[in-house]
Amino acid sequence: MKAITLTAPGSTDNLILQDIPTPAINTNEVLVQVKSISINPVDVKTRIGKGVYSYGGIKRDATFIIGWDISGIVTASKSDLFKEGDEVFGMVNFPGTGNAYAEYVAAPVAHLALKPANISHEEAAAGTLALLTAWQVLVSNAGIKAGDRVLIHAASGGVGHYAVQVAKHLGAYVIGTSSAANKDFVLSLGADEHIDYKSQTLKDATKDIDFVLDSLSAESIDQSLDVIKDGGRIISILTQITETLAQKAKARNIGISFILVKSDGDDMNTLATLLKSGKIKSHVSKSFAFNQMADAHLQVESGRTVGKVVVNI
Repeated sequence: MKAITLTAPGSTDNLILQDIPTPAINTNEVLVQVKSISINPVDVKTRIGKGVYSYGGIKRDATFIIGWDISGIVTASKSDLFKEGDEVFGMVNFPGTGNAYAEYVAAPVAHLALKPANISHEEAAAGTLALLTAWQVLVSNAGIKAGDRVLIHAASGGVGHYAVQVAKHLGAYVIGTSSAANKDFVLSLGADEHIDYKSQTLKDATKDIDFVLDSLSAESIDQSLDVIKDGGRIISILTQITETLAQKAKARNIGISFILVKSDGDDMNTLATLLKSGKIKSHVSKSFAFNQMADAHLQVESGRTVGKVVVNI
C-alpha cells in the first residue's frame, strides 16, 4: 500500500510517499481502506518533533506514520461489531500511534463508529479529533448545561467551530472569538455573540462567563480570567497551565485545567448520531489529494484555516 512516512522531524520535505506492507489486524480490529484523513495542529507539531512523539521516537521507526483521523470502508474484520463493507470513521489510537496517513489502517473497533450514510467521508473524517475534543471538554469535563454563558476562543477554527455547535446543542449562551472576517461564519454556527479579538478587548466586550474553552495561549487564558465568574471554569486544549495562572484562578475559586482528547468509540457513536441528524455539521474549507499532504500541513500550520482541512485518497 501507499503511505506517507515521516523520515525525521522537521519540514514537510520529510513527509515521504512510499510503498509499505499493508498492516495485519489483530482481534477486535478492522482493516480500513481510508478515503479521507483529517489534518490537525497536533499533526504539524508531531511532524516538527514537538507533539505527541519525541525525536527519539521517530528515529526508532523507519516507517513512522503520523495522523489519527480517518473515514473509510472496512475491508477485513476480526470483530463482530463491524463487517466488510461497513463505512466507519474515528480517531485511531490517540494519544498513541494512529498510522492514519496510509491507504489502509488497522484500527481498534473500540475507536470507531459507523459513518452516517448522509454525510461524506470528508465530513466524517473532519468530525473526529476536533469534534471529540469539543465534546469531551464541554460534556465529559465541563458539564455544560442550559443557560451557561460559554466563551469559545478561536471559534472559527477546527475545534472551535464544533465547540460552538456542541455548546448550543447543550442549551448554552455562546460567545465566540475570531477575526472580523469570520464573524458571519461564527454566528452562522449558532453563536449568540461574536468578539473580534483584533479590535475588541475581551474585558470590555463581555463578562459573567461560566466557562471558557481556550485553544490559543497562556495570554488568552489570563485575559479570560478577567471575564469569568468566581467559581467558573477554564479548560485549555493547547497550553499547559502555569503556576501563575493556577494561583490566580485559585484565588477566585476558578477551576483551570489542561485536557487531552482520547479515542472513544462510545463518544464517536454519540457524535455520529448528531452528525446524522444535522445538529452538528462539519465545515471543510480546504481539501487536498494524498500526494498534496505537504500542502495540507502548510495550510494547517498557517493558523488561518476556517473549519477543517481534509486529505482524500
